[in-house]
Order: sequence, then C-alpha cells, then structure tokens
Amino acid sequence: MPLARIDLSRRASAATIRHITEAIYDAMVEVANVPLHDKFQVVTRHDDDELVYPAEGYLGTQYTPDIVIIQVTWVGGRSVDAKKAFYRLVADRIHECTGLRKEDVWITLVDNAREDWSFGGGVMQYAPAG
Repeated sequence: MPLARIDLSRRASAATIRHITEAIYDAMVEVANVPLHDKFQVVTRHDDDELVYPAEGYLGTQYTPDIVIIQVTWVGGRSVDAKKAFYRLVADRIHECTGLRKEDVWITLVDNAREDWSFGGGVMQYAPAG
C-alpha cells in the first residue's frame, strides 16, 4: 500500500522515469514485502529552479541537477535494517539502469497506519476488526 512520489528534472527521459519507478517498486516487493501489483506512484518533473537542494552539499553528499527526490508513504513497522536495504537497493538499481549517480538518489520514508488508506470508493479497505 505504499505511495511513491518522485520529483526530478524536466530533462529526465521517459525511459529514465520508467527505470526509476521500476527500481522503487521492485525494491518495495523484494525488501519491504509489498504485495504484487501494489504500485501507486506520482512522477513530477521540475524546472531547475523548482528543485531546491544545498549546492554546497549536505552530510558529505554533493548533489547535481540530476537529483531525484523520492518520498514513500507506507504502513509503518519495518525494521531499520529493512529500510537501509530499501535505500541501498533503490539507489543501486537506479544507478545501474540509468547511470544516475547514487548520491543524487534522495529518499525519505513516511510511516503511517493501515487505517490511513482508502483505495477507492470512500472505503477503508484495511479497517481494523471490530
């Protein structure tokens, strides 16, 4: 039930975007036990002045205009090790498939609860029993 929001340069090609979305989804399935076909993603392309990041770098990481900002909202409860593996696999796969620098793959995870989701129809599909 994750939702991935992907923000990147307007210059990114359709093939690059496809590889990025696949890398994120594949890592969710492989590392985070997300069910098959649970692929909800929003991709937003931006002009250079709409992607704001520290030009001098942050925490020892230097960024380029090719930065990809990924925010994944998902049900909480995954271990720190699972999250680390997810970050690593996404960055590795994006680099392998697109040539983008791993340093330009910026990811944040937002945990929430099962009852925070409606997959349509105004229904809380994962409503608590009771």
